[in-house]
This record gives sequence, structure tokens and C-alpha cells, in this order.
Amino acid sequence: MSEQHPGEKRYDPGDTTLKFVNRPDDLDAFPPEDGDESLRAEMSCGHAVTPQSLTGWTRSLLDQGQCTFKCPASKGGELCDAEWSYTEVRRLAVLTPEEMQQFEEKLARLAAAKFCDFKACPGCETYVEREELDNLCFTCTICKESKKPSTQFCWQCLKPWKGGAPRSDRCDNDGCVNQELELLKGCGTITLSQVEGVGPCPSIRACPTCGQKLEHDKSGCKNILCPRCQVEFCFVCLKSTRKCLETSSYFIACSRGIAPRQTAMPTWNRR
Repeated sequence: MSEQHPGEKRYDPGDTTLKFVNRPDDLDAFPPEDGDESLRAEMSCGHAVTPQSLTGWTRSLLDQGQCTFKCPASKGGELCDAEWSYTEVRRLAVLTPEEMQQFEEKLARLAAAKFCDFKACPGCETYVEREELDNLCFTCTICKESKKPSTQFCWQCLKPWKGGAPRSDRCDNDGCVNQELELLKGCGTITLSQVEGVGPCPSIRACPTCGQKLEHDKSGCKNILCPRCQVEFCFVCLKSTRKCLETSSYFIACSRGIAPRQTAMPTWNRR
């Protein structure tokens, strides 16, 4: 048997709850070295993995802001894309207690960012959730019940609300600006070298569906999948991928051209 390096993960050959298979690791792009006798286990989708490759793949998904684990292997010439539960990943990746803590903390943060908009009320310091995403004027019910003098604050600058409401761009306090929008307006440019006929475009875009700020890694096609709302869109023209491909293709310039810098943040209607 090949020598196991310190810290290297291996399956317990006596674990009868796992299905071991005698075929290559479907998540490993490089063939194993001669004499590698690492056990491979079968995931629920039927693909073979080792603890090392599964840990590496799922960790990379979390680092990209994904809170769902999907299989990247091929199945019948097409992407498998089967979703694995965290329970399955935890078991077959043989996560250590430290890794479990890291994974679960990241999953919690990503889930909260995906489904909620939380901030600490500047009056009572209680974490509150904003449901009206198109209105920056927020009324804290806890402050209101405590009969505090100021119960409304600006979700953007966190100062007591000034001016009329509802309003989605700013309140009347000096210095109330949308920092994310300023970033979109002032970011640099990138060139997508593999997309024919596309010149420099803004390096940061807000997802047209949910407003999540995204950067393109400058490789591959012009489309990008938003990790928060899971909607794919064209980084160049900002249309949904489906709409963009009606008059263009993945590696050819959009018929609409390059969309200008965004001057308003998209509001995600999650209802």
C-alpha cells in the first residue's frame, strides 16, 4: 500500500456505509500517479470521488460564493450538475472538525446574504431585516415600542432619516451615497480576450436580477452566473444569457454592444 502523507485524507476501507468503486476520480482532472491505491467512493449521482478532491471542489464553490454543492463531472457527454446535500459532502469529504466549522460558517453567511438584508439599528443595536428593498427609510419596531425619539433611520448612511419617503436613492443627510453604486461608476475596465469583437468593458457589474456585485475572471465566454440569485447573464450587454444568445453567441460580441456603467442598483424582488 502506498504511504499516506501526514494530513492526507483516506476512506476507512471497513466503512460499510460507503460504496467503494474501482475507477478513476471523476473530480480529478489529472490521472493518479502509478501505484496510487486511494479508495474512491461513489456519490449519490454515481460519480467517483476521493476525500481530497471532494473537499477541494466544494471549498472552491464556497470561495466563489456558492451555497449549493453541484457535481462538475460529465454524464453522457453533458454536465452532471446534480446537487449534493451538505450532509453527503461532509461525510464523503471526511471533513475535519475545523473544516466543518469553516464550511458551516460560510454556508450560514452565504444563506443570510442570499435571502436576507440585515443591519444593526443605530438606535438599539438590534439586528433588523429590511423587507422593502426599494425604500431606504426604515422604521425600527423595537425602537418604536421603546418610545425612543428617533425610530426611523436611513438604511444607507445609518443616520436618522431626513426628507420625504419612500425613497430608494438616498436620504437628505449630507454624505448619504450608495458606496456600491460609486464603485460601479468608478471601477476600471477589462478585456475579454476570448470573446471576438468586444472592447474594454467595466470590470465590475451589478447582477441585473439581484444587484450582487460581480467581477469576470477574464477567461472563457462573456456570460457569468450570479452566485446569489443563480441567474446567468451577459457581462457585456447585461441581458440575460437567454436573451443575449437570441442575437449573439457565447464568444461573439453582443448585438446590443457594451452596456454603459450602471447608474442605478437593481432591486431584487424575491417574492
